[in-house]
Amino acid sequence: MEVAYVCEWEKRPKSNHYPSIPLVCAWSCRNLVAFTTDQKIEEDEKEVSHMVHIIDTEHPWDVYSINSGHGEVISCLEWDQSGSRLLSADGDGQIKCWAMADHLVNSWESSLGSAEDGDPIIALSWLHNGVKLALHVEMSGSTNFGEKFSRVKFSPSLTLFGGKPMEGWLAVTVSGLVTVSLLKPNGQLLTASESLCRLRGRVALADIAFTGGGNIVVAATDGSSSSPVQFYKVCVSVVNEKCRIDTELLPSLFMRCTMDPVRRDKYPAVTHLKFLTRENSEQVLLCASSQTGSIVECWSLRKEGLPVNNIFQHRSPVVGEKQPMILKWRILSATNDLDRVSAVALPKLPISISNTDLKVASDTKFCPGLGLALAFHDGSIQILHRLSLQTMGVFYGSSSGSSQRPGDEPAIKRQRAGSPTVHFKALQFSWTSLALAGVDNHGKLHMIRVSPSMGLMLDMNTLLRHLLFLLEYCMVTGYDWWDVLLHVQPSMVHNLVEKLHEEYMRQNQALQQVLSTRIVAVKASLCKLSSATAARACDFHAKLLLIAISSTLKSLLRPHVLNTPDKSPGDRLAEICAKNTDTDIDKVMINLKTEEFVLDGPPLQSLQQLIQWVGDFVLYLMANLPNQGSIVRPGFGFLRDGWSLGMLREMMVMIRIWGLLKPGCLPIYTATSDNQDSMSLLFRLLTKLWLCSRDEGHPQEPDEPLIDECCLLPSQLLVPSMDWLPVNDGIICKLQGKHPLRLQFGKPYSLPGLNSTAQVEVFSRSPGVQRMDNLRCLYMGVCPTEDSKACTRCGCVTMLRSPNKTNAMKQWEQRWIKNCLCGGLWRRIPSTLS
Repeated sequence: MEVAYVCEWEKRPKSNHYPSIPLVCAWSCRNLVAFTTDQKIEEDEKEVSHMVHIIDTEHPWDVYSINSGHGEVISCLEWDQSGSRLLSADGDGQIKCWAMADHLVNSWESSLGSAEDGDPIIALSWLHNGVKLALHVEMSGSTNFGEKFSRVKFSPSLTLFGGKPMEGWLAVTVSGLVTVSLLKPNGQLLTASESLCRLRGRVALADIAFTGGGNIVVAATDGSSSSPVQFYKVCVSVVNEKCRIDTELLPSLFMRCTMDPVRRDKYPAVTHLKFLTRENSEQVLLCASSQTGSIVECWSLRKEGLPVNNIFQHRSPVVGEKQPMILKWRILSATNDLDRVSAVALPKLPISISNTDLKVASDTKFCPGLGLALAFHDGSIQILHRLSLQTMGVFYGSSSGSSQRPGDEPAIKRQRAGSPTVHFKALQFSWTSLALAGVDNHGKLHMIRVSPSMGLMLDMNTLLRHLLFLLEYCMVTGYDWWDVLLHVQPSMVHNLVEKLHEEYMRQNQALQQVLSTRIVAVKASLCKLSSATAARACDFHAKLLLIAISSTLKSLLRPHVLNTPDKSPGDRLAEICAKNTDTDIDKVMINLKTEEFVLDGPPLQSLQQLIQWVGDFVLYLMANLPNQGSIVRPGFGFLRDGWSLGMLREMMVMIRIWGLLKPGCLPIYTATSDNQDSMSLLFRLLTKLWLCSRDEGHPQEPDEPLIDECCLLPSQLLVPSMDWLPVNDGIICKLQGKHPLRLQFGKPYSLPGLNSTAQVEVFSRSPGVQRMDNLRCLYMGVCPTEDSKACTRCGCVTMLRSPNKTNAMKQWEQRWIKNCLCGGLWRRIPSTLS
């Protein structure tokens, strides 16, 4: 394990002012991290503002701080399954639901909430939506994604008409109440509260899990290790437009350490209580502590036969009668005496943890998701096996600047410092368990890289297979793969991209279509990590835009008569263009039913900027064909991509037909001759290149006459620049080294000299260059005055407010209202930086 980077909060609270603040941290599946701090906002330091801070991990310095309005210390933060909404709860019973304003990660608002006045919230969870995916490590060598990642039958906590899951949240209070809030389809909130059991008592710690049958299980303890840990089944239903909660007592347990005469009074308090996963209510982790140390136990719920009294042993058994069974908690494992635990983090990767699966994981050396993290008061973190609780990895804190191996230096020596020991008060795993986020007692946010091999010596092929497996998992689930990129070295990029493409091509046609844009986005993210493949990232971004424009333009086509065959006009266009290899655009056009391409003037004219991009891209591609002897040139990826070149041909034909109806929609070229037909020339060259590469199995090199004609293009037409490419200013490219980075909120970080010589020239932007709206393909000026938003993943920039009035362009913009072309989230950027 090693430090990836450390972020310092500028106005962090002093730890001696707030020795008991329970800081909270939560990591969403879209790689947004939310954490809390408490800050003095008055000069006399009497008033405390309870803050929630949200960052995306690619731009950790760009923090969005919310004055939450909570009257007491925030005790819980919880992301929903989509990673777009956040719950916060405090010590006064207030629960608030935060959602993105205008789908921006640095703009949040709270419009919903519930309250149990004066009753502190100690556990909080969204209701389960019924979606559960299993990760099969033993099938990692399979060629079928359906065998690697399978959908598990799992019922939602509450369903609407037709089986649609109902949204809402559930909380447990310190007085033993369970409160449920349901979001009705009309936007109203339906709330109800019920006691966990008839005899209400103080609940110091609680956790929430879900069963496959749609029930909810709550674990609760009063905080004393000598008291039982109680479990309750909670059923939520809606009867006559009112929320109803039914609770039932389940088997309880006593911690093993209280049974040991040596440790009976050694660890008086239960400090951590967590289910191993939210979807497994049958395994629970308990930590008991004293002022100086802790002990951790892992328990499992099992069915056991009920022993029968001897008096009934000799009677003749009834046919079909089975031995009565009973549910009973059994201890799986326990640690030895540990230093005092300050925080616990459990992995979110849905690996099955039966004995068979654990053996497979051991044989394949696949460690992500197998370990849980314990943070200690001496500043160290240990990764323990989630079932056996054996140590898998150790991290000694960032105070020394780098991670040390066990035994390098005694722990006592490390603790001798002038300031109090820095330790984590909150800790969270990422969604692939390859990174940890933590908040320490000085208010700093730390990001820690967790090795997928967990210290084991793996050969390169095994490591690549594990990273590939997790990238495929992110592709299938839609989760962000930022934490997987932390472990990709530049030398791995080419192999990973090739292997990912091979696995993708082995899937069935339907799944390929679903994942078609997602895999291009993953490839683009990978290629940015190496200067040798940076130009290919340009090609992948261009391909994403090409796919989007093609589908948009084809969607405008309508059949001339209603009773048409199954194929749409767009499909017929693709089929005819694939069969007709003529280099004359007008001869290809004759074979089409031009009446299907008849559109009104305004939609065509409003889409001219997208049509212009297609024309400019074809010109750029053909003009740079003679220079493609090196792989580092942008456009190289299209040389052998017959599918993309065929798509460009289809659009050129479609644009040519539209140009007959509305000449103003045609792309504008600056030619040296007045009588030159630029589109015919480009179509002829494009078709020749397409004929060389349409057979993906046996691509041919472009012939000399084609190269010669392309060499003449710059003297016939003005070749456009590449300023439509997005420039990524994120941090992932700066994290390939092993040295920790120290960042400060509000101050963008740049590492001097990194990739300065290897940077591809198309990524550089001089101060006087026109800024580009990458989605609308419009110029915004040298110093844009419009507020803009940028993609957190690829850096694509677009204006916040639409300058367009036509429906056709508004439909194009609505495609990207929630996510970028690559699927990344949007963040607002100031006009001076856009």
